[in-house]
Amino acid sequence: MKVLLVGSGAREHIIAEQIARSAELYAIMDRKNPGIARLAQKFYITDTANPEAIGLWAINEGIDLAFASPDAVLAAGVSDALEKAGIPTASPLKAAARIEWDKSYARTLMKNHNMKGSLEFEIVKTEKEAAKVIKDLNEVAVKPLGLTGGKGVKVSGDHFKTQKEAVAYCKEVIKKDKSVLIEEKADGEEFSLQVFSDGTRICAMPPVQDHKRAYDFDRGVNTGGMGSYTSGKLLPFMAQSDLEQGREITQQVVDAMRQDGVSFKGILYTQLMCTADGVKLIEFNARFGDP
Repeated sequence: MKVLLVGSGAREHIIAEQIARSAELYAIMDRKNPGIARLAQKFYITDTANPEAIGLWAINEGIDLAFASPDAVLAAGVSDALEKAGIPTASPLKAAARIEWDKSYARTLMKNHNMKGSLEFEIVKTEKEAAKVIKDLNEVAVKPLGLTGGKGVKVSGDHFKTQKEAVAYCKEVIKKDKSVLIEEKADGEEFSLQVFSDGTRICAMPPVQDHKRAYDFDRGVNTGGMGSYTSGKLLPFMAQSDLEQGREITQQVVDAMRQDGVSFKGILYTQLMCTADGVKLIEFNARFGDP
C-alpha cells in the first residue's frame, strides 16, 4: 500500500516511522526533513498549503491512503483536495479542522449544544467591549481566534498583573485580527486527551500532560511545547472520573459536529483541565500533539 504523509516536522517524522513499518511511505514536505526523506520511497518538496498541487501529485503517484498532519495544512484544505481526488484520507476536512483554527467556532459549538465542560466567554471587537468583559469576568484567558502555534494565549496571574494589561493585549490582538476571544480563567491541572475518530465513535489514547511555559517553575512565556509525559494510564493528579469526563466531552463534540453536518474524521486532541468544578475544556487541536 502506498501511504502519503503531508508534513515535515518532528511530529511527522514519528508518524512516518510508523507508516514505513507496514506500507510504502510517500511524503510531501515544505522543506526537507532528512529523517522522513530516508524512510520515504519518494518525496516531493512543495508548498504544503497548496491543496491542488498535492492532490495532483498524489493521483500521479497512485497513492492509496493519505494523512495530512500540521494545523496550517489542514486549515488550507489539503484533506479536502485528497478526498476529492478519490484518495481516502485519515485527517479532517477543512470544515472539521475549524475546531482548531477558529476558536470562536469551538466555543460557540459547545454553547449551542449545551455541553459539559464549557467556560464563560465573549468574542469582542473593540477595546471598550474587552474592558467590560474583563471587568465582569475578573480573571481571564485572552486568545487570538486563529492559529498561533501554541504561543498566542495569555492568562491573568501568569501574563497579566492587572486588568489594564489584559485590555492592552486585547487591543493588540484586535488591531491585528479585528476580534479576540476572552474566556473566564480556569484554575487546575491541565491534561490532553487525544482520540481517533471516524466521525461517530472515538477511541481514546492515554492522557498526557505537556508543559508550555519556558524556564524552570513555568516562569517564562508560552511556547509550542517544552515537553510532555504520560503514565500510560491515569496521570498522578487525575481520578478515573476525570478521564471519563474528558472522554464524555470529546464524544459530545464529535456528536455535535456530526449533527451540524460537519463530520470529524481523524485525530481530535482535546486539551482539558481538572478543576474544583469538574473537567473543563480549554481548547481543541485537529491533529496529534507534539512528540
